[in-house]
Amino acid sequence: MKGSAEWLPSLWKETFEELLDDDNELDHGDQWTLNFSYTQGDTLTTEERKRGWKTFCHCAFGNLKCPSCSKVWSSAKVMVLFRYRLRGERGVVIMRPFGQACRSCHDDTYARPGFSEEEVERALLRLCAKIRKNCYGEMDDNDVGGEPPHSKNNFKPHESDLCEACSQGICRVKEE
Repeated sequence: MKGSAEWLPSLWKETFEELLDDDNELDHGDQWTLNFSYTQGDTLTTEERKRGWKTFCHCAFGNLKCPSCSKVWSSAKVMVLFRYRLRGERGVVIMRPFGQACRSCHDDTYARPGFSEEEVERALLRLCAKIRKNCYGEMDDNDVGGEPPHSKNNFKPHESDLCEACSQGICRVKEE
């Protein structure tokens, strides 16, 4: 299993800062920050839209560990929701990782996902491409970050009854 089964906000923050500082992914002179919310949804109110908020959902490969029985599993269908906006010279990204319930426990507890460094970077590169397009008017480069190689070959069907994002009507994974 590649990557940790532990949720590490610091990995996301550090990778985001590296992309901004070292790789100049959003090289427009604005100050961007990444924060976390474990309750946000993907629906924006009219007022939020007027204030410039946008959303982006990313389907990622993650590892999960049941908080009840400690069972560990991998999933190529972990949803990550980003809300972002640029106001003046300040950009804000608020991220929410969605969990999955354990197939063995059925106790309505969602395990938060852990991700490899590569998967975090891939998700954040796709986010930066969306920000460049929607906040700076740059062309969206669909190849940036690309879809992970495993996304074309989803080995198992999506188990929507175990998916936290599905339970809230947010999941973008389609049944095949």
